[in-house]
This record gives sequence, C-alpha cells and structure tokens, in this order.
Amino acid sequence: MSAVHIHLVLTHFPIVGTLIGAGILAYGLLKKNAAVNQVALVVFILMALISIPVFLTGEEAEETVEQLAGFSHDLVENHEHLAKSAIWLMLVLGVLSAVSLFASLKKFAFAKGIAIVTFVVSLATFGFFAQLGNTGGQIRHSEIRSNIADYQPNSNLEHEDDDDNDGDDD
Repeated sequence: MSAVHIHLVLTHFPIVGTLIGAGILAYGLLKKNAAVNQVALVVFILMALISIPVFLTGEEAEETVEQLAGFSHDLVENHEHLAKSAIWLMLVLGVLSAVSLFASLKKFAFAKGIAIVTFVVSLATFGFFAQLGNTGGQIRHSEIRSNIADYQPNSNLEHEDDDDNDGDDD
C-alpha cells in the first residue's frame, strides 16, 4: 500500500470520527456520565493520531495527482494550506482530550469544565476538517467544485441522442 493509498483510506476517519466523538461527548455531558465522556475523549485522541499519517502522506498524494489530467494547482494549494492549519487544530484537540481524560480519571474538580471546552474545540475541529475534506474532494471530483465552470465534461464522449438526430423533426 502506497502513501497515496494511506492518505485516501485514512483521510475520512478524522472527519467522521470527530463528529462521532462530539456526539458521544455531548451525550455523556448531558447524562453526566464520566465513562461515556471518556470514550469520546479516547476517540478524539485516536483521531488526532490518525491525522498524523494523513498529513504526512499528503505531499506524496499531491505528487501523484500532479501527473493526472485536470490537475489544478490552485485546488491543491488551497487544500494544503487548510491541512497545515487543520493538523494543528486536531493536535490541540488530541492534547486537550488527553488532559481531559486524565482529569476525568483522577476525578479532578475541573474535569467537567475541560470536557466542555473539549466539546467546543471538537465542533470547531469537525467543521475545519469537513471543509478540508471538501477541498480535498474537489481536487479529483470536479462535480463538487463550487465554480461549475471549472467542470469540463469530456468532449470526446458522444450522446446517444446525437446519433438519433438526423435533422428531421419527426
């Protein structure tokens, strides 16, 4: 499995995992259940760890798509710029989650407060990663680009309807 495969396979985990973790943490906070909160915090730590190889394999993925037809340097640069900020935000979430998990396990008085802060940061992280995933998707999926003018269908394809039209209006 190449670095490109690793990038493509793992890239979805931080997005979906952070959203799932936020849902679990919201439930745990509402139900005042420390064990549920701890599960969410472990999810966030895992997502932060998974984000590292995703980030590190991005450069090789870029080198691969540069060789493909329809490559857009601007789209890749936008994705790369967001990725540099996103990895830091995810690492902050991971560290904050580790501190929150430690506080919860040791039953420190500030455990609930830091869990709430972690929840807020997790929502911001999810939003950032969702945007990052969208920009990554635009690199190879022209149909999701915001400027539909960027989408150039293959002009070599012929439609069946074109063959049937012989000029008659029957």
